[in-house]
Amino acid sequence: MGSAQMITRFGDNTAGLSKETLAELNRVYAPLSFEERIRRVYQDFPAEKIMVTSSFAATSAYFLHIISTIRPEQPVHFIDTGYHFEKTIEYKDYLIERFGLTVVDVKPDPDHHQVSLDNQMWETDPDLCCQVNKVNPLEEAKENYDLWISSLMGWTTEHRSGLEIFEERRGMIKFNPMIDVSKEERDNYIAEHDLPFHPLVAEGYDSIGCSHCTFKGEGRDGRWKGKGKTECGIHL
Repeated sequence: MGSAQMITRFGDNTAGLSKETLAELNRVYAPLSFEERIRRVYQDFPAEKIMVTSSFAATSAYFLHIISTIRPEQPVHFIDTGYHFEKTIEYKDYLIERFGLTVVDVKPDPDHHQVSLDNQMWETDPDLCCQVNKVNPLEEAKENYDLWISSLMGWTTEHRSGLEIFEERRGMIKFNPMIDVSKEERDNYIAEHDLPFHPLVAEGYDSIGCSHCTFKGEGRDGRWKGKGKTECGIHL
């Protein structure tokens, strides 16, 4: 049975897919390219139930260029923690203009954010800081969607290397269409389409998050340096 037929059986309730259905989706999507997977997912799932997120970080232009080319009306959710580099906001604004994106800013509860600021929580409890400013706001935003498209790539961390194209996370379907895209494939696409890297990449930042917790370094070595932490929690 094809994936389109399987999704039709569930209608809009894609959050209830069985392990067997997820395995079949992974089998069907495995041979497809990143671009082909994006085209296919809009055929197989109700478009209004699909959520896209972007951190507008190092190479987000690659992910967003393909999304905007295939479904230009797709809203993109951006978690505005209040701690981003100014250059991240500038990069975001540039990509919005260039690709004609509709971006939805997802912000933390202002009182909770203030507590994190007053207590310099990124130093005292970085996990709680991420929970307050990233995880909780995104969990609230996800309530109206059944499928979440992320831009994770497996080569960036050990945790991500073990992820499937489709998986169930916290009651919704997580779609990782870039999970097996290599660094070379990504960089070749960026060069071919003359897409911009985040401006901090040229300064030695490979992975870019909040300004307090991001340092120069290869891969994710510059994230939460010295904290024994490689993930903010939204993908766990």
